[in-house]
Amino acid sequence: MEKIKHIPENGKKRVIIIGGGFAGLKLARQLANTAYQVVLIDKNNFHQFQPLFYQVATSGLEPSSIAFPLRKIFQKRQNVHFRMAELLEVNTNVQEIYTSLGKLKYDHLVLATGVDTNYFGNKNIEQFAIPMKSVSEAIFLRNSILRNYEKALNESDPVKAANYMNIVLVGGGPTGVELAGALAEMKSEILPKDYPELDFSLMNVYLFEASGQLLNGMSDNASKKAEAYLRKLGVIVKTEARVADYDGLTIKLDNGEAFHSFTLVWAAGVIANPIKGISEIAASRGGRIRVDLYNKVAGLNQVYAIGDLAIQKEGDYQNGHPQVAQVGLQQAGNLAKNFKNLLQNKSMKTFHYKDRGSLATIGKNLAVADLPGMKIQGFAAWILWLFVHLMAIVGVKNRFFILINWVWNYFTSDQSLRVLIRPKKRSFTDIASERHQKINLN
Repeated sequence: MEKIKHIPENGKKRVIIIGGGFAGLKLARQLANTAYQVVLIDKNNFHQFQPLFYQVATSGLEPSSIAFPLRKIFQKRQNVHFRMAELLEVNTNVQEIYTSLGKLKYDHLVLATGVDTNYFGNKNIEQFAIPMKSVSEAIFLRNSILRNYEKALNESDPVKAANYMNIVLVGGGPTGVELAGALAEMKSEILPKDYPELDFSLMNVYLFEASGQLLNGMSDNASKKAEAYLRKLGVIVKTEARVADYDGLTIKLDNGEAFHSFTLVWAAGVIANPIKGISEIAASRGGRIRVDLYNKVAGLNQVYAIGDLAIQKEGDYQNGHPQVAQVGLQQAGNLAKNFKNLLQNKSMKTFHYKDRGSLATIGKNLAVADLPGMKIQGFAAWILWLFVHLMAIVGVKNRFFILINWVWNYFTSDQSLRVLIRPKKRSFTDIASERHQKINLN
């Protein structure tokens, strides 16, 4: 395999970061303008703000508002190089990675690849359900909802129309709860305007959670309040409801109940994708990589893991930290300081997570917040949620457009983003390949 091109051998210690999510991006930014050469590798050329995927899926925000080009972030950082590639293997014996673009040596390797949707081995659900782990999947969900409502217009049988109109969400974490609230508001305030011929008494939004409560990881008070808010909005919430199968129309619970919908959103769990050369040595429950208090991968030298991928035991977190953005951001900050300490021959410092609270929004003026020493709900929690998420967005322009969208949505309960964009059957790749062949022939 050839080396990745145009990354200079300049004598600097090289830090390779795999993954441009919250953790990987923060680490790269904090190592910019240091004596390290930083190489950031991601399969996409943009950073995506996962907490707002549900607003893209429900036509509340444009996809470009929550995605930011990684190259733009590092335009003025001479020591940072970005490559769009997929990691294939890590050879820790020679400190080298193999990617879809080629191979590259490292002095320090940081894995921040995050996690993917966990279907728990159910192939039918994997085939027919819609996940929510990327901007493209959020767009696909938006398209699916709009396409199904167009199809519902052509059904004279109310049962068949309801199958297109019903939406089932599986997983009562923040994604499921926030998406359920947004869809309930679409049902009451937006969709009837777009589809006045449809009978919206046929439409139901279901939220199924396998455990006994929503928002596991937050307080009982927040869980109960979130469920009460959702029921008030008209969402049918079912706890201790484990989905056993789905064939594209019929959802079967393990207690024998059955429901019907052409739209099932799967947000019920996550799993780390295996990394060849690493997972065989240090993989743990859910595919997460075992790390010590310095985020160094167990049994390996010069290899680190941060964010959702890492499982780190410390203090009250003997089963690992919660897989939330705040953990990855704090780990990235601590690791960046340690890398800077190494340049000065100083000792590394151990990582200790500081829980700064949890937030979830259910709908307009409705949210729950668990803060250190304080628990708030309703309008105050909703304002706090808006502020925290707006400040976390990368790029001033993105923040501005999101704020404008939120203000517009608040006062009008409408948005002009319900556009069904479908690609032609011939892919861009096929067309590009044909053009290259013609050029070569000439």
